[in-house]
Amino acid sequence: MAFYDALAESESAVELMGNDSLKVIAHELLVSLKGSVSVDWSHRESARARMRVLVKRILRKHGFPPDLQDAAVQTVLRQAEALSSQWAV
Repeated sequence: MAFYDALAESESAVELMGNDSLKVIAHELLVSLKGSVSVDWSHRESARARMRVLVKRILRKHGFPPDLQDAAVQTVLRQAEALSSQWAV
């Protein structure tokens, strides 16, 4: 739900993509990020860069509006940081 909220922050993204598409993207982000999170990813810039690239690829793959991608990537990574402590359990 957190990733969906991050993607749906922009009303224009919801209008362009629709709720169902955003749900699919959010699920793929969750699965991909959860599988790629390393213990120190939030502290090492190289690990953060890999995560940014992963998020950008998923957004591009699903046709997320390019002008909204940077903000979405930042929001998704903030959400991932908040949730990653729960994933390690």
